[in-house]
Parts: sequence; structure tokens; C-alpha cells
Amino acid sequence: MTAVLAAAALLLTAGCSSDDGGTAGGNGSASPSDTAAGASPPERTAGETPPAKGSVKVVRTVATGLSTPWGLAPLADGDLLVSSRDEATITRIDGKTGGKTELGEVPGVSPAGEGGLLGIALSPEYASDHMIYAYFTSASDNRVVRMRYDEQKPSGEQLGAPDTVLRGIPKGVIHNGGRIAFGPDRMLYVGTGESGDTGLSQDRDSLGGKILRLTPEGEPAPGNPFPDSPVYSYGHRNVQGLAWDREQRLFASEFGQNTWDELNAIKPGDNYGWPEAEGRSDEGGFHDPIGQWSTDEASPSGIAHAEGSIWMAGLRGQRLWRIPLKGTEASADPQAFLEGEHGRLRTVVPAGGDKLWLVTSNTDGRGDPKDGDDRILELQVS
Repeated sequence: MTAVLAAAALLLTAGCSSDDGGTAGGNGSASPSDTAAGASPPERTAGETPPAKGSVKVVRTVATGLSTPWGLAPLADGDLLVSSRDEATITRIDGKTGGKTELGEVPGVSPAGEGGLLGIALSPEYASDHMIYAYFTSASDNRVVRMRYDEQKPSGEQLGAPDTVLRGIPKGVIHNGGRIAFGPDRMLYVGTGESGDTGLSQDRDSLGGKILRLTPEGEPAPGNPFPDSPVYSYGHRNVQGLAWDREQRLFASEFGQNTWDELNAIKPGDNYGWPEAEGRSDEGGFHDPIGQWSTDEASPSGIAHAEGSIWMAGLRGQRLWRIPLKGTEASADPQAFLEGEHGRLRTVVPAGGDKLWLVTSNTDGRGDPKDGDDRILELQVS
């Protein structure tokens, strides 16, 4: 791939956070396909290289007045579930009117810094089991739980008791990871951070700084690269986005420290370099990113695949990046859209065909919230 962007100016502090790339202190889940339930598939065929230049149009504002939104999970009827990092609640958004119904508060969440209630995902058997999976920070660790959603109960009481799927993911004030998604193989993928302890990323016995692959019950998934281990890839700093293309290839976004944020094509068992490498490296044994950005232009969070491109939400960068793909390489230079128009961008999720859902993140303590923040926007992209 050609050089993506100019090198970043070094930031003043080395103890960077996952939200801002280079500032200390205090993820949708991505759908495994371009097509939301009930929507028509996009016209672009799998394997077709997209144009070098694309477009983004904000079709409408779906919802306003959200507090610290983080994870987003579309329902089959067009409604959306959104998690609040700091309030530890899950809320249903009416996809037509923007009306809100609180499902309930997730017990055991201990919000602090970048931790709290983070990514959410629907069970592969959601139509029959009504299970919502959630990644959150507790008093002792980060963990993944699942809860039954009962729409017949009163608002605020619709979440069943959480069943712990995985516990023991390292927690910190920073670098808590948090994005979860079910892949095309119906296995649960979990993006984690190294919680500020850089040594964890290269330690395959640690759950920190990894992408994990689990059965829906939380066991190491069959076919994982390391025997009896949930670890799918390692050497990550703080994984924030997960998405698959139409040929079931996995991509992940990741915060750098002072220099390079990354978009990676994930290969089972590969080492992505942190802390020995940040961005592309001349050292052998590390899987280089397919794209890298200065931390002030990205600080990437959620990603989605649509119309042959990866779409990457930027927090500190306050823009949406389009990375057109040819296989697992970028086919043209990235394009930035919506720069500074909606503030910090947290989560992007396919909405079917050429549409995306986009969640802003201006109430997270680092943004400059305007009246109506935070919001969910519907985009049309090419």
C-alpha cells in the first residue's frame, strides 16, 4: 500500500489513552456482513474493487440526547440497542421516531476512566434466545456477560440477571478494549487492551492486548491457533473495532501511542507487534497494518464494512475514514469525511446496503458536547 499519511508530530505525553491516542487519563458491535436483517444486499459484488474515491451523506439524525454511548446493536425490526458507558444502561432506540426505552442497568459495572459498559452484541440465536452480550469493566476486571432481554416487562426491568461468559480480562483506567462481535462463523470475537501494562500484549497467557475467539458459552473456540486458548491474535495495544468483509475476512482498528494508529487485517495466530512495533516495522515476525494514521487524525474506535470499504470512526480525529479494499490490502489512499462536523465519532455499524449507523461520543469527558449530543446518525455511503 502507498504511504497513507504524513508522520504525526510527537505528542507531549507517552502515557496515552485509548480514546485520544496520546493523552493520559480518562468500540458496535460490528456486524459480520454488510447487510442488516431484512435489508437488501448491496449491489457491489464480493471481491469487486471499489472506486478510489467515495462519498458520505448524512441522511438523518436517528436519535439525540444520549449519554456516553459506546456499543450499538441493530435489531431485525430496525430499532437499535445502545449501551451507555458511564450509566451502565442499555436503551432501545425506535429506528423511525428516535424514541427511547431503557431496558435496564447492567449490574456489576464499575465505570471509571475509559472503563464501564462498553460493547454489546446480539446472540447468533437471538430470534429464539433473546440474549444480549455485553463487555464491561467490573471492580476487579473486564468481563463479558450475557443477559436475556424480555420486552414484555416494564421499562427498566427488561434485562435478566447477567451470566458471565468470560472473566479475568485485565482492567485499567485506560486501554480496556471493549468491542465484541459475533463473526460469520457464529463465534464471539472480543477486542481487549493491555490496560497500560505493555508487557501483557506479547504474553499469550494473558487476555490483555488480544483479539479473543470464543464459543457463545465462553470456551476457546474450535480451530483457534493456540491449543486450549481463547487467543486469536496478539501483540495489540488496544483493539477498538472489529468488522468482516463479504468474504469473511476480519479487520480490526487499534490505538497507537504517540505516532501511529492502525487498521489491521487479522490472521489467526499472528503477532501485531506491540510494544516492540507501533505501525509498520522493519523487524521480522510482526504483521504490519494495512493502514496507519497519526494519532491526532484518527484515534480510531469502531469500524464497519460496506460498499467494498472499511469505514473507521475517529475520536480525537473527529472524522470518518474510508479505506477501500482489494482483498486484505488498501486499494487506494484513505479518504476522510465529516471532519469536525459532529465531533468525536465512537461507533459505526452496517445498516444494510449502502447505509451505516454512526454514533457520536461528545459526552465522554473529552468532547465538546453541543445541544442534542450524543447522537446516532444514518449515513449513505459509496
